[in-house]
Amino acid sequence: MVADTRSKIFDIVLNILIFVAVLVCLIPILHVASISLSSNSAILGGRVYIWPVELNVDSYKVVFADKTMIKSLVFTAQLTIIYTVLSMLMTILAAYPLSKKGLKGRNFFLLIIVFTMYFSGGMIPDYILVKNLGLLNNFWALVLPGLVSAFNMIVLKTFFSTLPESLEESAFIDGASYLTILVRIVLPLSLPVLATLSLFYAVGRWNYFMDALLYITDSKLYPIQLKIYQIIFNNMQPEISAIEGNLSSNLLPESLKAASVMFAIIPIIMIYPWLQKYFISGIMIGAIKG
Repeated sequence: MVADTRSKIFDIVLNILIFVAVLVCLIPILHVASISLSSNSAILGGRVYIWPVELNVDSYKVVFADKTMIKSLVFTAQLTIIYTVLSMLMTILAAYPLSKKGLKGRNFFLLIIVFTMYFSGGMIPDYILVKNLGLLNNFWALVLPGLVSAFNMIVLKTFFSTLPESLEESAFIDGASYLTILVRIVLPLSLPVLATLSLFYAVGRWNYFMDALLYITDSKLYPIQLKIYQIIFNNMQPEISAIEGNLSSNLLPESLKAASVMFAIIPIIMIYPWLQKYFISGIMIGAIKG
């Protein structure tokens, strides 16, 4: 009886902590969204918190009228997809061999990979390397330098190590190769961790702009986050027609900045519900018992 009471108290406290954590993450987003949808008088009067006051969508009309924003959004989506696919491919190809205890030199390779998590050449050597490779103002400058995350690789390698060896041994008996085992057995059983790491890579690439700030001067290769950076910190105005320009002149900079931020974050937020179904525990139990 006492144990049940303690368990209930623990569950209540845990739910409260989770609820508080959700609020801490959600309130800033709601605040920015509310500013983007509120009137000038409400924003100037400090009456906007987490709900829009005097609904006004003019800032979104201005943002969507900026063709460069749309082009940057499309470019960023293409960049994110290509980067995520290549990153997951390289991460899988590195993690699977390193999960095998019989691999010669495995500890040495792991040591080198872990070393890169704590030490790096720095910004200037990275820039010189990219320049010497001829990647300045090149699409691949946004892909190749950060293609593989050592942390994500170690996470995937650890997951591969937990898979029952009996599954692969049975496949070997049937004449399967390592590549066949990886594609037809290991990866299907690893969908939850693959989806999670894909989300990490996609969100990281979508939100990152420092590499574009350093390596890119061609506006056609600007990711959406770099456009947002320029709007917020350099006070750049959207490139719009005269009609939307008159509309923009009547809007507060805070409203335009908030609408630009929401314009950039909503697409990546919409991906999560699609991947959520893969965050399932117990998939290995069903696979082994089946």
